[in-house]
This record gives sequence, structure tokens and C-alpha cells, in this order.
Amino acid sequence: MTVYGFHASHEQISPRQLLADVQLAEQVGFQAAMCSDHLEPWSQRQGHAGMAWPWLGAALATTELTFGTVTAPGQRYHPAIVAQAIATLGQMFPGRFWTALGTGQFANEHVTGQGWPRKDVRQQRLEESVEVIRRLLAGETVSHDGLVTVEEATVWELAEPRPPLIAPAISVATAMRGARWADGLATINQDPSLLREMLDRWADAGGAPHRILQVHLAWAPTEQEAFAVAHDQWRSNIFPSPASTDLRVATYDAVSEHGVGSEQLRDAVLVSSDLGELTEQIHDLASLGFDEVYLHHVGQQQRPFLEAFGEKVLPQLR
Repeated sequence: MTVYGFHASHEQISPRQLLADVQLAEQVGFQAAMCSDHLEPWSQRQGHAGMAWPWLGAALATTELTFGTVTAPGQRYHPAIVAQAIATLGQMFPGRFWTALGTGQFANEHVTGQGWPRKDVRQQRLEESVEVIRRLLAGETVSHDGLVTVEEATVWELAEPRPPLIAPAISVATAMRGARWADGLATINQDPSLLREMLDRWADAGGAPHRILQVHLAWAPTEQEAFAVAHDQWRSNIFPSPASTDLRVATYDAVSEHGVGSEQLRDAVLVSSDLGELTEQIHDLASLGFDEVYLHHVGQQQRPFLEAFGEKVLPQLR
């Protein structure tokens, strides 16, 4: 049976409010949660960027939900620090935490002053970081010289079971590469034919049988209100790579100020005032073969969404 979770967007909501939101999500019937991990938001209109790791400790301690986060080891975060954070949460909350390890975005990583490597270099750096993290989580003392440098690192607090390391992917090629090392796949809502191909190619490449989908949606009592929410909050987030990874917040705002059409936005966000329609769309995406589906209402006010979906949508999806 598919698990339905709530996505907590740190770029859009303050950490204090987001903690209350995820607690409400559990109360209305969501079974799990995941969150983003950004130093900068995608837009000044979003206006937040709390740190994921301390927030995860508070969220895990004050709910019974499982949690995951998407993070990027190798530049802003040294992989030994990521491994220590994963192990600490995994030990404190056994079996309730996973993390997806990606190549990152310039907006978050530029602060180190190291420059922004090419995509192929970032991919290699990620895979070196994953290997370091996996060995540290197994209790090894690790040294490594490559795109990341590690000198006799040990994580002294180990988690049992080891938290899963998930591969986040938007493209088929990235998914196939992640199948070599990951305990599962995480992606976002996009054209169903592309998602089918991704899942098929993931399986063909020997990918682990654990598949996670994040669904961006905008719901409000009227269609006009729902579209206004999506346009205000998510029009900076719809650009494909390399724009989605290589820009900063001011540039995202500039390039999305004009020319983002309704069709382009609706390709990235399920926009509707009809809860029945959204239920059907979410069910159709889940039925492609996803074990966990995380719903992300792209508005900043989560309570109306959570209460409406808890009452009308989650019972139907189950």
C-alpha cells in the first residue's frame, strides 16, 4: 500500500511554523514527511530557509512520522558531517529517517567560495561522497583523496538499522546512474510517460525496489485562487537544468518575472480547486509504481490544505 506523506518546504515557511504544520499533518492522517535543505530560497517571495537538520530532530521528536530530506554532500557540507548527522538521527529515531543525496545547486553551495563545478564533476563528487558516507555509517575509519578529502574520519554513534541513502533524480540518465549506489529512487511529478520510462530504466539498471515521488500541487477554494498561489510561489521553480541548478535567488526572480505561462506552470504543479480531480491525479501518479508519495502544497499557508486533504483526499487515496 502506498504511503502518503507531507512535504515541508523550508524555503517557503519559517521553521517554527513548519514544525506546527508537520504536527498538524500527522493529526489529519499523513503517514510520513520529508523536507528540503536549502541555504537560500528559490525566490524572495518565498523568503525563508531554515536549516533542515536541527528542525528534523524537533520534528522526529514531536511526531511519530518517518522523515526524509534531500541534501547535497561535497561542498557546503563535508560528507563526514553529513554522515554524522544521518547516524545521529538514525540512532535517536531507529527506522524513521532517510536521506536523498544529490549534486546540489549553486544557490546553496556558492557561499564556500570554491566555484561551481561542471555537472559531470559534481556527479563524480557526489559518488565519492556517497562512498565515504556509506563507509562511515558502517563504522569504518575513512581516508579519501579525490574531489573530496577525508582524513581518518570516524562516526562514533552508529544507527541500526542504517538509514537508507536515496538517489534523487529528475532525468532518466541521473536515475540510471543513481541505481548503482542507492537504496531507492526519489523524483518529482512530471509527464507520466517520462516517469514510466524512469521507473523501467531504474529497474533495468538494478535499482533497489523503493520508489519515492514528490507531487507539487496548489489547491484553493476557487481555481483562480489556486493558480494565483502557484504563480506567486512556484514560478521560479519550473526551469529545467542547468537553469534549475546554476542560478541564485535574484536571478530566479528576474527570469521568472515575465513570460511564465499558465501551461508551463501547470506542467510543474497540479493546480485545481476540485479535490476529486486532485485525488484522481495523485492516484494515477502513485499507481505508476511509487511506494511513497509526498504532497507539497506550494502555498505558504498549509492549514487549509492539510485539513481539506485530511478530510476528503487521504481517505479516498487509501
